[in-house]
Amino acid sequence: MKIVLAPNALKGSLSAAEAADALAAGARTALPDVELVRRPVTDGGDGLVQVLAGALQAGPRSLPVTGPTGQSVEAAWLYNREHGLAVIESAAASGLALLDPARPAPMTAHTRGTGELILAALDAGAQRILLGIGGSAGTDGGMGMAQALGVVFRDARGHRLPAGGGQLIDVAEIDASGLDARLGSVQVQVLCDVDNPLLGPQGTAAVFAAQKGASATQVQQLENGLTHFADVLETTFGKALRNQPGAGAAGGLGAGALAFLGAERLPGAETVLDLLDFDTALENADLVITAEGQLDAQTAFGKAPAAVARRARAAGIPCMVIAGRLGKGADRLADTGITAIYALCDGAESQQDTMRNAARHLRDTAARALREFRADRITGA
Repeated sequence: MKIVLAPNALKGSLSAAEAADALAAGARTALPDVELVRRPVTDGGDGLVQVLAGALQAGPRSLPVTGPTGQSVEAAWLYNREHGLAVIESAAASGLALLDPARPAPMTAHTRGTGELILAALDAGAQRILLGIGGSAGTDGGMGMAQALGVVFRDARGHRLPAGGGQLIDVAEIDASGLDARLGSVQVQVLCDVDNPLLGPQGTAAVFAAQKGASATQVQQLENGLTHFADVLETTFGKALRNQPGAGAAGGLGAGALAFLGAERLPGAETVLDLLDFDTALENADLVITAEGQLDAQTAFGKAPAAVARRARAAGIPCMVIAGRLGKGADRLADTGITAIYALCDGAESQQDTMRNAARHLRDTAARALREFRADRITGA
């Protein structure tokens, strides 16, 4: 039997590679002679650099950059010199996971570190940049990223503004004359797993800001700031940005990438699967196993497990998902190609144990699921 293991990261517990190791251990327990093909995946957010390092034969690099609240953080990125290809993960420089959970910074966190990684890629000679966005600590519309690349933001009095969502309402002028000219000859492709617009009930403030520690009042302040910022952006660049799919990704970094980098948006999970040559890995497989921290109705919209399941279905291969926990709508994902769902967490009281011992639970659940799968094959169920 051949099984393809294609888990996403279980946020807060396991990286995608660690999840693949746990699944492999469980598979070996249930089926000692099984052939395993490991293809850890991501939808463009956390884990992009780790997942693509081997597939792209890109040398890992590390750079101290400005973290989301001004602290220095060491951020990893990839560069393939032969092809002039850089891979940057905004979460590594500007991610929520870089902050103390007890001290979120919804109004002041910024994306300057992401811009510093882009600058390093330009210095290295990159001609193509894959920019994975997601998991951001703040909601600054890409303001910090742009500042690192030479853009100046001024208020009505002509004073320079710092980055941060709380500053967006005061942006009266965007001076892009100092924007790094090399960006004009570089292809920038943004990978993200959401298609949220910048504004409105499905926009970045309304949907994501509370997850970053924003109060109801701050959510409205961020929405007001983003609305004003969009007005100034669109006047400056002559581009309609606010309703572009993905503009609201990563606290509006999606919109900033469209405006300042001239970026093209690509579906994160599908692009990653192509780069991993996933369809070739599926050849002659009997089963695909993917995994995710939470499975819910949003999984169908660009998340890695759904993309994996669709590829498996197209190849005529069953696909099971093992999730940390199941959210609303998880039972309505059959249309994606998911044929079986298992959960590590059966209730709120077990969540802490599940996260703390995720590798063991994932291993044991995979072993149980594969015993059931083998039994079904034997009985023809």
